[in-house]
Amino acid sequence: MHDATLLEILTENKIVAVVGLSPKPDRASHRVAQYLQRMGYRIIPVNPGFDEILGEKSYARLEDIPQKVDIVDVFRKSEDTPPVAESAVRIGARVLWLQLGIANEVAASIAQTGGLTVVQDRCIKIEHERLLGQGGEPE
Repeated sequence: MHDATLLEILTENKIVAVVGLSPKPDRASHRVAQYLQRMGYRIIPVNPGFDEILGEKSYARLEDIPQKVDIVDVFRKSEDTPPVAESAVRIGARVLWLQLGIANEVAASIAQTGGLTVVQDRCIKIEHERLLGQGGEPE
């Protein structure tokens, strides 16, 4: 994926549903979501085990979120991502982002067929820092 596409995704989409967000500060999902919050993104936790994470109401499923979601950022095993892709299509998300170490061609195909842009095996925090710098402005 070209940097221009990643930059467009990161600058034009500000509401991020984080599937598999952990309330534990030592987990990657927690650190990434916290970073996105600091950078001005609205994060929406998707984790059925918790009512609230990082000060935001947590939802059991993407379909339970009562507002528009731009990016579905996924912290789940690769084999668990096709149903997440189906849900992302159902809710009308714009981007399915599978975090570093997560890739699934079936999930990617589902999302692309549904009109979503797909990013696989990349960390949204790392890409944001690389393309926009810590302060959130292009370098």
